[in-house]
Amino acid sequence: MSRRLDRVNELLRREIGNVIQKDYEWHNRLVTVSEVEVTQDLKEAKVWVGVLGGEAGSVITKLNKDHGQIQSKVMKRVVLKSTPVLRFNHDASSIRGVDIVNLLEEVDKLPKAPEEPV
Repeated sequence: MSRRLDRVNELLRREIGNVIQKDYEWHNRLVTVSEVEVTQDLKEAKVWVGVLGGEAGSVITKLNKDHGQIQSKVMKRVVLKSTPVLRFNHDASSIRGVDIVNLLEEVDKLPKAPEEPV
């Protein structure tokens, strides 16, 4: 991927995250934008969203329904030749990360073998 696309992806990730945090109330859920993937022609963008503390389906449905409003707010701050159409997808990596941390804590509580003298 080109450096330009990397910069556009990061800029859109930050701005979409700001819009989602400021303009929406998620009722005890943490909603974050983990990644944005823009096509080479800047016509479409996949937005990967992580949701902690509740069901993700309703969040993704709401974001996809409101994608036009989110696009217009983001594009007032980000000037590109063409405005990419945003498509929101669920990113379950944060949930898997929490599960792994919980498993590691459980393993740490298990009895350990006595250390052998050297």
